[in-house]
Amino acid sequence: MDNTTISNGTTAQKPLQESDNETESKRFIIRIRDGVCRMPKWRMAEPVNFESLDGEHIAIVGPNGGGKSMLADIIVGRHPLLMRDPEYDFSPSTKTMVSENIRYITFRDTYGGDNDKTYYLQQRWNQMEIDGTTPTAGDKLEEAFKLAGDDTPERRKLQQHIYNLFGMQKLLDKYVILLSSGELRKVKVATALFSDPRVLIMDNPFIGLDAGTRDQLKTLLTTLAHERSLQIILILSKTDDIPDFITHVVEVKDMRVGKKMTLQEYRDTRTPVPPHILDDAKARAIVTMPYATGDYNVDEVVRLNRVSIVYGKRTILKDLDWTVRNGEHWALSGQNGAGKSTLLSLVCADNPQSYACDITLFGLKRGSGESIWDIKKHIGYVSPEMHRAYNRNMPAINVVASGLKDSVGLYVKPTGDDIDRCKFWMDVFGLEGKETRSFLELSSGEQRLTLLARAFVKDPELIVLDEPLHGLDNFNRRLVKDVIDTFCQRRNKTLIMVSHYREEYPSCIDHEIRLVRHD
Repeated sequence: MDNTTISNGTTAQKPLQESDNETESKRFIIRIRDGVCRMPKWRMAEPVNFESLDGEHIAIVGPNGGGKSMLADIIVGRHPLLMRDPEYDFSPSTKTMVSENIRYITFRDTYGGDNDKTYYLQQRWNQMEIDGTTPTAGDKLEEAFKLAGDDTPERRKLQQHIYNLFGMQKLLDKYVILLSSGELRKVKVATALFSDPRVLIMDNPFIGLDAGTRDQLKTLLTTLAHERSLQIILILSKTDDIPDFITHVVEVKDMRVGKKMTLQEYRDTRTPVPPHILDDAKARAIVTMPYATGDYNVDEVVRLNRVSIVYGKRTILKDLDWTVRNGEHWALSGQNGAGKSTLLSLVCADNPQSYACDITLFGLKRGSGESIWDIKKHIGYVSPEMHRAYNRNMPAINVVASGLKDSVGLYVKPTGDDIDRCKFWMDVFGLEGKETRSFLELSSGEQRLTLLARAFVKDPELIVLDEPLHGLDNFNRRLVKDVIDTFCQRRNKTLIMVSHYREEYPSCIDHEIRLVRHD
């Protein structure tokens, strides 16, 4: 974020799309007029006009790759503009820096550590020992509190109020590595509020949350919106997630910022998603693809016998019996922290505790001499943690191609046929023309679609999808469900899919297991 100095209490000019009377009663907090980024690679298709008035809470919505996050970066000053800089009036705040008044947080899976540069896939599952150096949520929160300002009685009062508001007391002694997704979001929001910002921007805050936790977070945000001098801006891909406290919506698509409208106006004009997105030709191509040489004859894909997993003093899974047979399509559900991702780490052979458990994968008992690659060659996999592990500046098609060898990164040069296969699956997921784009330059939704193409590219016998619709707009959510349904029409294809919501299930789901959290 740019540390541009601002002047509080500036005289507001006439806001866009507001009458003179409204101008007198409302002043702008953030205003961008005909904004054009200095760097051509960060420019929108049209000059940016955006205005947030005092008392407004705005949802920025639109399709994946449409420019939502780009607009947010312009708002906070990450991309300097030609001619006119963004205008800010953060009064009654007396802080002088944009970075002190605007907090912009994204909700990436932070399991396994805080440093993306040192993060690797399976890191979470390899944290077997918790020692005196392992941070608790309280440690992280106290560190953030001290970094945000002076240790004064007034700020301590603010800290305690935030803890009470968020119900944080029971989390303070928990190790960060053992927090659920919902608990991690609470910690992150609390950390942002320690600096008492004027504006809080959150990118897809509800993804990955169970229904209860999602409703709780919406309630917390509603309370914050009404209790404090805090403007909230939400960036949302799934437009069903717009909370009722939002007053206005700005739609961003095709790298163009639309006009600001009221929440009701947006709901009245929203275009419904068609019942099916995947076209018939692509569907036929998926169903009729040649099969790999050698037929897959194992009846039991997964068998767990009284499996228990414990981290520290907390039991994640207890005496779990579960059998997945060839050709079955399972939905795996449960509240945050119930052990869904842990269970998948056993299925994908990532969790070292699996060797101490009675687990058979693809007819091979764990610990009987099979390698991790003997298991992974059968599996196509995507998850929020894999998404985090792919913080790599490489062409998108190389990310897809890495799925052929189950590597994070491309270490074996693909053949011409492999490249054609990668292009086919990128086309299936609506990524045609983006093959040579850097993975990190794609939107988060486009990155997720790229990783989905990676999961399908080797025509796996078992497809394991952990929250595959994370961060996708409504159109692409429907597309992914169509692709899953079509792929599962192929012979001997088994599916395990994690989701919190039944409406995300593809129609092919024929079995369900729900895990219960052990507190």
